[in-house]
Amino acid sequence: MERFRADGFDGFVAARWGALLHVARLLTGGDRQRAEDLVQEALVKLWFAWPKVAEQAPDAYVRQVLVRLAARSARRRWWGERPVEQLPDRPAPGDVSSAVAERSRLEAALALLPPRQRAAVVLRYCEDLPEAQVAQVLGCPVGTARSHASRGVARLRQILSDAVRPVG
Repeated sequence: MERFRADGFDGFVAARWGALLHVARLLTGGDRQRAEDLVQEALVKLWFAWPKVAEQAPDAYVRQVLVRLAARSARRRWWGERPVEQLPDRPAPGDVSSAVAERSRLEAALALLPPRQRAAVVLRYCEDLPEAQVAQVLGCPVGTARSHASRGVARLRQILSDAVRPVG
């Protein structure tokens, strides 16, 4: 039974791969890599449904799956890995004490801020939340959250520049 299932499925895939890829490319706006991913994902779903749809209309089933996957994929903000021409440089192994010292300096400066300014700066710039979400978390209007973040950053600049000034 399993061998019959695999033979029929393999034959379908071999016969329909080009047409499925063409449909997927049209659905993805010509992006071949995304189209291949969609076809692969659709064929995985078809494999599990193969016993039910093999005798009926596997073409219609897999096309419907492709359309749904493409729509869901288009709603996603991130589609996975993106190929690049060159790999990014890796940091050289070595002394990380300067990075640790800089982070410690920033944490010490953040500790000197009033709690609401510190929260606004951390949420906005470390957690990268939008201003509206920062305001919601702080329980204040967006303008107040923006003001807290702005004053906090200005104070941080002052604290950090005071710490760097040479003595003498």
